Amino acid sequence: MGSITNIKKLKDLLKKIDPKIIFAFFLFFSCGKEKIVKNPYLITPKFNLEINLNLPQYDQLRYAGGSMKVKQGGLNGILIFNINGENFTAWEATCPNHIPEECSKLEIFGLLSQCRCENYKYSLANGQLINPSENQKTNYPMHYYNTIFSNNQLIISN
Repeated sequence: MGSITNIKKLKDLLKKIDPKIIFAFFLFFSCGKEKIVKNPYLITPKFNLEINLNLPQYDQLRYAGGSMKVKQGGLNGILIFNINGENFTAWEATCPNHIPEECSKLEIFGLLSQCRCENYKYSLANGQLINPSENQKTNYPMHYYNTIFSNNQLIISN
């Protein structure tokens, strides 16, 4: 008899609780967390790089579509791309789809970067691999670095 009484008490309690609260409770606890897939080939070095775009060596970065590789920061340098004159992307200059080697240093070719090992090509605008390998299980995008642009100063950090 005790368990039947407990069930009745639970039903009475549930009738008193607002259905929205119950829905929110189940929604909160049923949401699964996506697993973050960490690239097994690249480490993430800590750095803070400030670039003054008023200096002549950075002329290529002053205009939309401009890009360049800088050797400071990152593992093999940083690939910088000016998206629209005010927004920039900065990427690790090491191919993210295999163990770093001499041939895995990414180079810029127009709006793309390319790895000489397997000729992987990546978009400088969004970092995505453009020509994935059919026999590779996981294809990683380029590793992104944070950018802040203000008063012709570009700050890149990780």
